[in-house]
Amino acid sequence: MEKPSLCVLRAAAVKENTMTAWQLIISDWHWHPSVLLGCVGLLAGYAVLLRFRFGRAALWYASGVFVLFVALLSPLHTLGDTYLFSAHMLQHMLLILIVPPLLLLGLPAALVRTWLEIPPVRRIERVLRRPVVAWLFGMGTLWLWHVPALYNAALSNENLHIVEHLCFITTATIFWWPIVAPIDEARPMPLITVGYLFLAMIASGVLGIMLTFAAPGLYPAYLHPPDQLGILPLLRDTWGLTPAVDQQLGGLFMWVPSGLVYIAAAMVILARWYGTPETDDMPQASITSDGLPRAIDSRYVEEVS
Repeated sequence: MEKPSLCVLRAAAVKENTMTAWQLIISDWHWHPSVLLGCVGLLAGYAVLLRFRFGRAALWYASGVFVLFVALLSPLHTLGDTYLFSAHMLQHMLLILIVPPLLLLGLPAALVRTWLEIPPVRRIERVLRRPVVAWLFGMGTLWLWHVPALYNAALSNENLHIVEHLCFITTATIFWWPIVAPIDEARPMPLITVGYLFLAMIASGVLGIMLTFAAPGLYPAYLHPPDQLGILPLLRDTWGLTPAVDQQLGGLFMWVPSGLVYIAAAMVILARWYGTPETDDMPQASITSDGLPRAIDSRYVEEVS
């Protein structure tokens, strides 16, 4: 007997209003051309720039593109757009905390230095890599798009929703650049980086706490979503995701897992710092090719002068 296709399974489930979690996972993928072209473009551009000579770093980059693909095309996207605030928060966390660091870890230092030889690119990078600037871009965008008026507008307007996701990815990349940039001069001193991450944990945690303890209905679209997939009984009755629980779970995603990511990144920074061998009472890794300490290397001299 011929097995029914995914489309047939989905249509039958929707008709009977009994779609299961497994049917949702295997059938509700959306192949948006813009997202597919974006992912293919990221991979193709990376391959061309490296002249198809891939190293281990390419695995980080490919992983970042894969997570981006899953975040924007999997059932998580449908759940977040229509049914669950918590699913939308999980999607945002992937776009902010996972995708940008993976993409940056996949950039070879030689390639970055080549691009920084272009004067306008170098000037822009020197501004954006400053911790205060990068932090404000990342955390400011996070807070801005969770203002109810703007968040609700993005849910009801597909074009604005695309802009929202692009803002998250772009500003999160700027935020993570001083932390995981492949060139030493773009990264501040370890203690500054740890403080940078600690303040980010506080900022996202405060937002998460506010969302967790806010009255249900902060984002009204999730109160009575149109159940085109027939999964609302599964979400509400089987999983117990009432609007109140859903909003609390979304706030917790912003609060706890995000904080753990920032703490983990800070611990890696400290571990590398303490593991760096010392030479003449100064960590060798903190000395630039100019013979200056990293904290006062040639780029600071240029800026002061």
